[in-house]
Amino acid sequence: MSNDDAARPTIMMLVRHGQTPTTGRVLPGRAPGLHLSERGREQAEAVAERLAGVPVSAIYTSPLERTRETAAPAERAAGLTARTEEGLTECDFGDWTGRELAGLAKLPEWGTVQRAPSSFRFPHGESFSHMQARAVDAVDRLREAHPGGVVLCFSHADPLKAVLAHALGTHLDLFQRIVVDPCSVSVIVHRPGQAPSVARVNSTDGPLAPLVPS
Repeated sequence: MSNDDAARPTIMMLVRHGQTPTTGRVLPGRAPGLHLSERGREQAEAVAERLAGVPVSAIYTSPLERTRETAAPAERAAGLTARTEEGLTECDFGDWTGRELAGLAKLPEWGTVQRAPSSFRFPHGESFSHMQARAVDAVDRLREAHPGGVVLCFSHADPLKAVLAHALGTHLDLFQRIVVDPCSVSVIVHRPGQAPSVARVNSTDGPLAPLVPS
């Protein structure tokens, strides 16, 4: 690492995967076999186009198919191969995996999920607190591995919202107020010796190069 790298900010670009056939209807969780829809593939290509002029240092992705497929156009555009990072994977929804959101919303536990998620653990699954801890740890490790660089992290809505809440200094119980749409890009800037700054949340259009200091 050069002195210039140590002085430059490290840019973490957090990308939610693109739309799938079940987006907004089902809680897919970590179940295998869910791929991008045609619209999702178009969204992934658009992300790659938005990255024009961005000096990407590394690309990391959740191990699930929908995130790896979303990262593929960015890999080609940047000339890099994405590495799998388990810490970026979706929340383990346990017994709720694969269930329709409309039905889950009728459960009494749904109110806790929305208003006090820090106290909730999915039946036979993961707690939101654990999800946030491992996602934040993963992003921190990747940031430290690429000082002064631009790192793309392809993940899922809940882990990304939890990471953003942490960067904003917001309690986990409020993280559901953050919106992260399919293929949106959120940007956290880490400057040496300073608290992180959140430069963008849920950005879905426009070039991303202006967010990277020259």
